[in-house]
Amino acid sequence: MTRMDPIAEQLGLGHGPATVAEDPPRSLLARLRAINPLFAGMVIAPTVIASLYFGLLANDVYVSESRFIVRSPEKPNLSPLGMVLGGSGLVGASEESEAVTEFLGSRQALQTVNQDDYITRAWGNSSIFLMDRFGGLGSDTGEDLFEYYLGKVTAEDSTTTMVTVLTVKSFDPQSAQVINRRLLEQSEVLVNELSDRARRDAIAFAEAELGRARQEAQSAAVALAAFRDREGVIDPELQASAGLQMIGKLQDQLIAAQTQLLQMQTYTPQASQIPYLRTQIRNLEREIADQTAQLAGGRGSLSAASARYQELALASEYAEKRLAIALSAYQDAQAEARRKQAYVERISNPSLPDDAAYPRRLRSILATFVLGLLAWGVASMLLVGIREHKD
Repeated sequence: MTRMDPIAEQLGLGHGPATVAEDPPRSLLARLRAINPLFAGMVIAPTVIASLYFGLLANDVYVSESRFIVRSPEKPNLSPLGMVLGGSGLVGASEESEAVTEFLGSRQALQTVNQDDYITRAWGNSSIFLMDRFGGLGSDTGEDLFEYYLGKVTAEDSTTTMVTVLTVKSFDPQSAQVINRRLLEQSEVLVNELSDRARRDAIAFAEAELGRARQEAQSAAVALAAFRDREGVIDPELQASAGLQMIGKLQDQLIAAQTQLLQMQTYTPQASQIPYLRTQIRNLEREIADQTAQLAGGRGSLSAASARYQELALASEYAEKRLAIALSAYQDAQAEARRKQAYVERISNPSLPDDAAYPRRLRSILATFVLGLLAWGVASMLLVGIREHKD
């Protein structure tokens, strides 16, 4: 009986037409022992473990997705170019959108949504495989829950479309949808609170300015009224103008009386009206002197009071203008408060998945096998190089 060539033996071919193998077939245990240990450890074992995990043990993971955009009234652009190119309407609120994205990845969002321990029960259910569920292999503290939460919840904000995509992973469709809906509702609450806070701050500032302006206007009006009562004048300028007019009339009368007296003394020196005219002239001169003293004759004159009056009048006028400006600003703030500054507009509500998105079982097993082959090939080349270096 002839011996087969090793290569022909591996291919199942012989040199003769009736060649019979001399060696009996090897047992399964012998074949397993003949496998390269490195190949078994880096390729076969990981592939078997991956097949067991992804094929039998790993739980289905469902993904619920929602899309929304945060809108707010467009802020006016005061530049000429912006007025030409820009338009009115609603635009994406980038600041509020970024705040929502940060909120969805925060501990506050987790605590708010998990007030009734719904998330803990959904992700820590005993029916979930030990390695997949929350607290299965480790502790179940709040920090551990937050790290687990970050692996299940994702919020991606597009800078071009301003649309935020919220995805939630869970082990059943209902819990994924409920958690997504709760997070979306809390995002709406957050945006409303930010808008309300901004409106309250704007109105409170306008109210404070209006109160200060009203107080200043009242103080200026009281000071002006007290000055009028104390000095006994209403408007020094008007009263001075009236006094000047009266002095002018008295001077006209004085000139007329002096002219008449001069004529009588010249032509009729014995006239009986001469003493009367002299008395009239003295009275007119005394009256002119009194009127002149009231206008500019000392501390109590109108000219002395005019400076203080002008100061108080200007202060009162300035306070009234400031009050008018503050009142207009307050009315504008109230009008702005009536408008909803920012709100969440849902593009798509949280979906109820009808098929598991993860794990991708066959792909994961094949990936494990391919990576094992690559690692085994690299390790084999390294071992061959080491042996050749030793030889």
